[in-house]
Amino acid sequence: MKYRPINSELFIKNRKNFMAQMKPKSIAVFNSNDIYPIGADSTMPFEQHRDIFYLSGVDQEESVLFLFPDSPNENLREVLFVRETNEHISVWEGEKLTKKAATKTSGIQTIYWLQDLEKVLFEMSTYADTFYINTNEHYRANVETETREDRFSKWLLAKYPAHSVAKSNPILQSLRSVKDQIELDLMQQACNITEKGFRRILDFVKPGVWEYEIEAELLHEFVRNRSKGFAYTPIIASGNNANVLHYTENNQQCKDGDLILFDTAAEYANYSSDLSRTVPVSGKFTDRQKAVYNAVNYVKKEATKLLVPGTIWKEYHVEVGKLMTSELLKLGLLDKSDVQNEDKNWPAYKKYFMHGTSHHIGLDTHDYGLLHEPMQANNVFTVEPGIYIPDEGFGIRLEDDVVIQEQGEPFNLMGNIPIEADEIEDIMN
Repeated sequence: MKYRPINSELFIKNRKNFMAQMKPKSIAVFNSNDIYPIGADSTMPFEQHRDIFYLSGVDQEESVLFLFPDSPNENLREVLFVRETNEHISVWEGEKLTKKAATKTSGIQTIYWLQDLEKVLFEMSTYADTFYINTNEHYRANVETETREDRFSKWLLAKYPAHSVAKSNPILQSLRSVKDQIELDLMQQACNITEKGFRRILDFVKPGVWEYEIEAELLHEFVRNRSKGFAYTPIIASGNNANVLHYTENNQQCKDGDLILFDTAAEYANYSSDLSRTVPVSGKFTDRQKAVYNAVNYVKKEATKLLVPGTIWKEYHVEVGKLMTSELLKLGLLDKSDVQNEDKNWPAYKKYFMHGTSHHIGLDTHDYGLLHEPMQANNVFTVEPGIYIPDEGFGIRLEDDVVIQEQGEPFNLMGNIPIEADEIEDIMN
């Protein structure tokens, strides 16, 4: 791994919190992700399943975690299985976790090779009534591929049909949405790397540069600072490309007079950051561009103030809609009749700002979090309003990542990244 070792106290604490919510005499099971094939003998880079990483810190394939807090055998209350390694494997594939290294990483004392799983599971199952299986119930999930977790759950329930079944996901949704200080420090590191990338491209952007060249500059800066790279597919959208919300082609030339919308950020130790900025190709906004930019920035600042303990996500977006409506009226993009005659299910402002303002962020860019529950301290949210005007050839989105505090306004993990229009111009010139 490129990232520095993480204090195992994080994973010890996460397991303790999870097990405290399990039913009596139950076993929870978590699997690593597969390495997904491309074709022939080619594969995609491995990405660890965020749940087993959250509970163990193990960041390699073919690993399985069992949690059984009521086991009469103390050695079987936390059990981690990893793929057996040897000198031959290390020559061909590089270093894999030894049993000693797995304990150091996770804080789990009982480590087995994967080949012993069925034998150990049988012993554990005789004392258990319930299996917790791990299903993906994120509100944005749309997965067609059968995962390793899916296959294991099918095998487990067929092998032990007399056991009851419970779901891990509701517990994880609640736990993962509230960040430990160690997690916040890792997210801050991801944001710091993102800042370095953004400052690098402010010196690089000029008329004639290509979007993919900017992407390359960002990737260079991210990787040289111990990131695997982008936390999500990068959006580098010049001109009217910015009005395609998920534009990822990044293959157009940037022209004098255009704006470039960046939605690009680094990961660090599997934790995401999520940044949006919009900059002028020439280094200077037109008066109209700056007016729209400042309106978006104003909505962002005011929306951030609403992210306090007790806020309901759905109600928050209604309030942000009111802020945006006011700004769009000032810009002449809406008039009073547009607002008076609007469809309450699709308010007038949605013509120019059609996406949500905030989402949870953490191990996933769109992280776990129960949106119907009130916000609480140490939730981390993005704040990302935008105004998109195809008829004028540009779109603007601004986004930071903020931590809800017990008292006062959220703490901005991206507070050092330039955002004011005048500051952007000064740096670019």
